[in-house]
Amino acid sequence: MSRIGKLPIKIPAGVNVAMADGVVTVKGPKGELSQKIDSSIIVKIADGEIIFEVDENSPVNYKQKQAYHGLYRALVNNMVVGVSEGYKKTLELVGVGYRVSNQGNVIEFSLGYTHPIFLELPKEVKVETKSERNQNPLLMLESCDKQLIGLICAKIRTFRKPEPYKGKGILFKGEVIRRKSGKSASAK
Repeated sequence: MSRIGKLPIKIPAGVNVAMADGVVTVKGPKGELSQKIDSSIIVKIADGEIIFEVDENSPVNYKQKQAYHGLYRALVNNMVVGVSEGYKKTLELVGVGYRVSNQGNVIEFSLGYTHPIFLELPKEVKVETKSERNQNPLLMLESCDKQLIGLICAKIRTFRKPEPYKGKGILFKGEVIRRKSGKSASAK
């Protein structure tokens, strides 16, 4: 990952980056994010770029420093992209009778269980649902925090994991599930 760590991050117009007490704070039109940086990594902000360097004098072993170098560069890059452009994820509910609706930041799922499932989202995440006739219901999530939106999508997918026999479940838009043949196909 050290080759990734060496790439400078360009700061787009309208984004402010500040470093104080080992914490990088990024502010932009979509929001504000912060990330604590390990002491073995030196962060320099100059000429519209963020540069990450390894501190050779720190007591952390060499392999760990190299891993931190690429990790923190990637995390800060995700923050810069998030506050300037944002991240969007679209989930598709595949199955007969599967429905989704939202009231503000509370999502209600009807996934074939005896009860509806409610999920309250943090205020940083914007949600939109779309249900059209003869189409699978869609759930669109938007946020400036890539980690948070990924965590929420993973949580939602646990309600009905995609299964390989009928292809039902909660999928990302465009995701293809490898289908398996059932018992009757292998018996012939």
